[in-house]
Amino acid sequence: MTEKQTGKKVTIGARPTTRTPAPSPDKWVESRTEGDDPMKRLTIDIPESLHRRIKGACAMRGTKIADEVRELLIQKYGKE
Repeated sequence: MTEKQTGKKVTIGARPTTRTPAPSPDKWVESRTEGDDPMKRLTIDIPESLHRRIKGACAMRGTKIADEVRELLIQKYGKE
């Protein structure tokens, strides 16, 4: 039977899930702290060739780009 024959509409909802939704990236960053200091996001543009070199070096050391950049900024501007 078609919709015209029965006069009924059937709505199928979203599939139920037991997973909790992931927080937005901004909420995730805001919830992180380093010591007593909350984190803030910093976005910069760099040349692709520089990004490749940084990413390769970090992969060889098993570190994250963000951790290395954070350490360089601390060296330049200090902890406080």
